[in-house]
Parts: sequence; C-alpha cells; structure tokens
Amino acid sequence: MIISPLLAPGLVHYLEPMKILDVGCGTGKHEGAIGLDNNPRTGADVIHDLGDVPYPFGDSEFDLIVSNHVVEHVPDVMAFITELYRITKPGGRIKLLTPHYTNPDWANDPTHRNHINSYTFNVFIPGKQNFEFYTDVKLKPVRVYVSLASLWKALGIEYLVNLDQKKPSMRFLRKYWEHYWSYIIRGKEIRFEFEVLKESDQLAMIGQEAEI
Repeated sequence: MIISPLLAPGLVHYLEPMKILDVGCGTGKHEGAIGLDNNPRTGADVIHDLGDVPYPFGDSEFDLIVSNHVVEHVPDVMAFITELYRITKPGGRIKLLTPHYTNPDWANDPTHRNHINSYTFNVFIPGKQNFEFYTDVKLKPVRVYVSLASLWKALGIEYLVNLDQKKPSMRFLRKYWEHYWSYIIRGKEIRFEFEVLKESDQLAMIGQEAEI
C-alpha cells in the first residue's frame, strides 16, 4: 500500500529513516550512519579535519550524532560541541563516548588533549552553567554513565556512582566520587547522551522548570 504524503503527512514523516552522523567514525562506523573522519584510511564517507569548523553539512540536518573517543582529541571542545549542535535537528540526540580523565590509560595516547568528567558539559545545560555568556548552545542531559574497572563494578561501586540516573536525589554519590574517590577508584569510560534544544524547545524547558 502506498501512503500519500497529502493524506498522511505525519505518518510519512514518522516512517522516514533516521539520519545519523558518526563523527570520527574510524573503521567501526555506526550502522546506517554517514561517517565523518579526517583519515582517508577509515570507513568515512566524508573526509574532513574534525578541528576545522564548520563541517560540510547544513544546519539541523541530523536526527542523531554519535561520536566515540573523539572529544578528547579535538583542539577546541567548545567549538566541537557547538558544531555538533548546529547540525543536529531540534529534539535530536548527541551521543558521546570518551575516557574519564582518571583513566590510567589516558596518558598512553599522546594525541589526547582534553580531560573529561561527569560535569564537563554542564556549560551547555541551562541552569547548570558557571558562566552563561560562554555559549548559546543548549543541551538537555538524557544520560551520563561512567564505567569503572571490573573489581569496582563487582563490588557495586559503579552502580552507586550512576545511581543518580535512576534516582536524581542520589546525585551526591556521583559528586562525591568525582571529587574524592576517583583518584583511587578510577573511571574508565563515560557516556553522554544529550537532547538538542533549539528555540521553541528552550522555551518549553524553561516553562517546565518554572512549574517545578
């Protein structure tokens, strides 16, 4: 059965495939994604220096952007996130995977530039910025999950550190770990997922905060 866009435009939009960009895809490109990398020996569809913005894509072009083990390498984190924001649709998602800055292996790669912890991207989250004048980018956190070594996971420490994802009132456990425990109980990787807020989305979020 062929569905006419004139009869069911909403349904046709729903059936449209998600447009995904894998930034710094390397040789393991995300399934169904357009791959972007600066190395022609990778599986990239588009070759471009990731430190050189803008990227060769239009505004609000992608539903989802994934970027694994890239943000710790780029020369300018603020410019990198701002560019991902620009090319993501309103309500779209940005997913990042990066080493936690206490990862013992961080120093093994001389191309690592940036130290990342649970609060690095608060500058982009309304109500959590230390300085609002840093950026106009607005992101809504969906998930922040840090992995620990197998021993600490088996002992339940990883569960406690990430308990705020289920119970926000327990966020003090993450803060305590970041400030005091992480120098002994070191992090491995940290995953971020953000929803992109643009224009009307930002107004809706401010309204929700006002109601609370």
